[in-house]
Amino acid sequence: MANDTTAAPKRGRAAAAATDAPPAPQDPREAVAPLLAHRHQRTVGHLHALAAAPPQVVLAEGGAAPERMALALYWAALLNCEAPDGDGTEGARPCLACPSCLRMAGGGHRDLIVLDGNKPSAEEGSFSIDNVRALRGLLGEPPREARRRVVVLVDAHTRVEAANGLLKSLEEPRPTTCFVLLAPQRERLLPTLVSRSFVLTLAWPTDAAPPSPAVRGWLDALVEFIQTGGGWMERTSRKGDLDAPLAAAVVLHCQRTLADVLAGRAADPLGRLLAERMDLARLRRCDEALAAAQEALSLSPSPVNPALVMDWLATRLFLGVR
Repeated sequence: MANDTTAAPKRGRAAAAATDAPPAPQDPREAVAPLLAHRHQRTVGHLHALAAAPPQVVLAEGGAAPERMALALYWAALLNCEAPDGDGTEGARPCLACPSCLRMAGGGHRDLIVLDGNKPSAEEGSFSIDNVRALRGLLGEPPREARRRVVVLVDAHTRVEAANGLLKSLEEPRPTTCFVLLAPQRERLLPTLVSRSFVLTLAWPTDAAPPSPAVRGWLDALVEFIQTGGGWMERTSRKGDLDAPLAAAVVLHCQRTLADVLAGRAADPLGRLLAERMDLARLRRCDEALAAAQEALSLSPSPVNPALVMDWLATRLFLGVR
């Protein structure tokens, strides 16, 4: 998806993205399909309302990662669609058939730049400080082909230094450039980034399966430990009771629970406990701890001992409510 190349390292990958041949686009309808689900109709309506006078920075939170990316591509196509206005109805643009839509929504346009915070810094298309420096130089130039250049920053919260490097660019008026920040929750981003953004919240996924009995047992034990400080370490010390996949499933459910808390709908015991005992700053630290645990459990070739990870996480949550 990233629009960059290794052909011109001295210019930087972000600058090369706008001048060298872009990757072959994917089917634009498939690319934006996750956004077109019924539960996102309200958000799509907001995008169309904003298109008449686009804000310089849009922040898309909520939903799932493919849905946030679909929003960015749909927005890029909407801003640059070459189809006539038609009868003025919401569905007239983006047409997803004109040359601009095919390449914007399909991810293959010279004026669509995607930098991903989940990629290693040395990898093409990463949200790295080097690519941010190259991007700042590019922003002083007009778009190559489109009416508006669209810069998509995926999970900018993972690269604080790079995000800080963009703050000035987000402040300066750039009528031919629109930025799209993608993050699971706005609380993960620097407050200075959020304050510069028009925030759109995608509907949270509603089809998550309930936790398995094994996961539920660990979640109940976690709630007990957070409340009383007892029982957890004895459970994790039992050999064979906790492997990496099970620990990852527990962490994933905790992340979904936290998302529910931030959205104001704490439904299960863990969610109610977090909502009652943590303010926004503590919830943000909780989110950071969950992300760190998830990363430790997914390290390749070998993850950190899952019992150690979960003991660390439980301790962080125990301290976080006090």
